[in-house]
Amino acid sequence: MAYQTLFACAPAWQSSGDDADRLLFTLDNTSLELMSPTGDGAAADRIRAVLAAQGEGLASICFRTGDIGKMHRRLDRLALKPESITEAESRDANSGAILSWQRTRAATDATRGVRLFFLELAKQRPRSVPSAAAAITAMDHVVVSSADPEGAAALYGARLGLDMALDRSHPDWGQLMFFRCGDLIVEVVHRPGKHADAKHDELWGLSWRVADIDATRARLASAGVDVSDVRTGRKPGTRVLTVRSSTCGIPTLLVERAARA
Repeated sequence: MAYQTLFACAPAWQSSGDDADRLLFTLDNTSLELMSPTGDGAAADRIRAVLAAQGEGLASICFRTGDIGKMHRRLDRLALKPESITEAESRDANSGAILSWQRTRAATDATRGVRLFFLELAKQRPRSVPSAAAAITAMDHVVVSSADPEGAAALYGARLGLDMALDRSHPDWGQLMFFRCGDLIVEVVHRPGKHADAKHDELWGLSWRVADIDATRARLASAGVDVSDVRTGRKPGTRVLTVRSSTCGIPTLLVERAARA
């Protein structure tokens, strides 16, 4: 399994239902859910249609909240047209344990084409346990590509209330904006000429945090994963590498942050 190799962790949760099989990897600050269609239902057909049209890749961002009712009211006031709050649960195929949650979804036509979900968990999810040294520990940032960075900034900053931590431009690689969500970043990137649809953004890539990037590179290379050399990151105090295979088509970067004095 690609992400089990990438993370050096086993899935923390496996379940089936609603025409899909699901795996959850839960790290220090996020969960990554992998979905695969099963059966002949309408939901499975929709997933297959997306895979046929776009291939494997990112489907949505889900933000966790401590009060789903309050979040729903906020989304409604912001004209993000949230769906009604629904309750759901999942049973782990291995342990039989049950997770439950409440969630809502903003209207995609109001979120610049990126599917945004919001959920309140009834309890903490089980964590993925590292199966080898030099495991990936957390998400560093999720990348949204936009042809209209001001419009994207209005969504993630002004409307959703994420704190802008960086706004930087460069003639070679365009404009970067970082919006803090807990200890990870929603990165909005504008590359002139690379994304032409000004009304619809693209959920583009992921960056994962590691403690020792040299050790992680060695582990992945020995497992047959195509990785770049380690290089200095654009953010001061970081070292990065690109993962070029075993990511289900998702542009992927690994980041090592320098220890603070």
